[in-house]
Amino acid sequence: MLAIVGVNIILLMVRPELGLKAFKMTESNSIEILMNIPAIFVLLGLLDTWTKKETMIRVLGEKSGLLGIAVVFLLGSVAAGPMYATFPIAGTLMNKGARFFNIIVFVGAWSTTKLPMLFFEASAMGWRFMLTRFVIDIPVILLIAFITEKMVHGDEKELIYADVSEIANS
Repeated sequence: MLAIVGVNIILLMVRPELGLKAFKMTESNSIEILMNIPAIFVLLGLLDTWTKKETMIRVLGEKSGLLGIAVVFLLGSVAAGPMYATFPIAGTLMNKGARFFNIIVFVGAWSTTKLPMLFFEASAMGWRFMLTRFVIDIPVILLIAFITEKMVHGDEKELIYADVSEIANS
């Protein structure tokens, strides 16, 4: 945040009209983030409290198969909220024992297949465009998750999960 303010100050000195516009955008974005954070934390608290780790492992864990993929894809697609909300939720899912592949699918679905975005796209660009993009996105998300899971080796995954657990328990 301080870096952004620093860049804005430099911009204000070099190009005052652009610097002023940058400050207004920074203020607007900061307010939006601050308004969303309480809802994100409430959602995380409910997710953490209401779901047992054993249930999460069964539904989204290493042996979850197609059910796990379908569940995280659906969760990511029906989610509402900005992209930055994805990562704390993904961390909670990881802390509860979700498979790494499923986490990547969740993030991919959140970023590209959210239902409100699909409906907007259909109204603005037509159903054919929306369906074509959606049909292309599904295998691409799965391919990215597969490649990422293969590239991140066991020790690295263990470190990631350990870091997430440490953050959750601090």
